[in-house]
Amino acid sequence: MKINGNEIKPGMVLKHQDTLWTAVKADHVKPGKGGAFAQVELKNILDGRKLNERFRSADKVERVRLEQRDYQYLYPEGEMLVFMNTESYEQISLHVDFVGEERAAYLTDGMMVTLEFYEDKPIGISLPNHVELEVIETEPVVKGQTAANSYKPAILTGNIRSAVPPFVGVGEKVVVSTEDGSYVRRAD
Repeated sequence: MKINGNEIKPGMVLKHQDTLWTAVKADHVKPGKGGAFAQVELKNILDGRKLNERFRSADKVERVRLEQRDYQYLYPEGEMLVFMNTESYEQISLHVDFVGEERAAYLTDGMMVTLEFYEDKPIGISLPNHVELEVIETEPVVKGQTAANSYKPAILTGNIRSAVPPFVGVGEKVVVSTEDGSYVRRAD
């Protein structure tokens, strides 16, 4: 679908210079002399390059719609991670680098993820915002230590390092954010 250059908004996925870009920032400028334009900061979806581009309102840009499908994480297989489409039961193997090694540590058996496809090629993955993990290693619980903002280091399932409150002990399950690994709450 073609859109005018002045309709570009942050978050849109565009096809520009024969590759896919996501708009990070879009500033609409109306100079005193000449026509209005949009100064857009683009980030390449495939390799992460950044590009600043100027689009006049007369310029046409191809807006891309990504297809989102739900997949279930099954298991790791060497350097690959195996996912299954929950509708067709078709399996797909993706390299650990596609997910990112840090984010791959959050994957647990049966976890639901959303894969983004463009022309039946996977180009993105989104994990749930929070995930439940078990505390493998931390300092022992000290009775009476209830200071509001004190946290102690802990190692969670998947070798993820996080900081947990002093009342959390080894073997307990906690909910952490997949964005930065920060403690959210105790698991139910």
